[in-house]
Amino acid sequence: MHNTDFQNDFMLDSEHSKELFAYYGLAVYYGQALEQQLVNLILLTKMSQGKVVTEEELEELYERKMSSSLGQLIHEARHHFTFSEEEISSLNELWQQRNRIVHHYFKERIHETFSPEGRTRMIKELQDFKERAQELELVLQQYIGVWMAALGLKDESAAAWVALERMHAARFQERGPDEES
Repeated sequence: MHNTDFQNDFMLDSEHSKELFAYYGLAVYYGQALEQQLVNLILLTKMSQGKVVTEEELEELYERKMSSSLGQLIHEARHHFTFSEEEISSLNELWQQRNRIVHHYFKERIHETFSPEGRTRMIKELQDFKERAQELELVLQQYIGVWMAALGLKDESAAAWVALERMHAARFQERGPDEES
């Protein structure tokens, strides 16, 4: 009977650990989704200024911006777009928290992964980050949609934007989600 209790405890710990890693993955995903919307906002700004109109120019700028850090993207987007004080605060908080999650999370919190209470705290923290990043990503997405409609992008720019979206989707499908970085 003692062996069965150990096996049950191990299984619960194992499932709880899987839940922790799933929420970690969601947090990282929504951090990247936020980065993507900032890149989109920057690209749209350049297009609206007439600095990028062809598909090739847009693709080159897209590749450059996708290699930028979240902090660089926030800094650049703030120069081109007016955010509310609350949005700026959220962007900065999420940037700092995203960096901790991606670069230090398990190194700093490894001891918490060994107990159900610690994993539960970590899951809650990751859920909170995911929800906040998702909310801000949706706000940015709405800004982009409204801005695109208001700008009435010229045909060539609109075609370049559509081509860029197709290129990004195709690249993601070719690589698969595990190879995205």
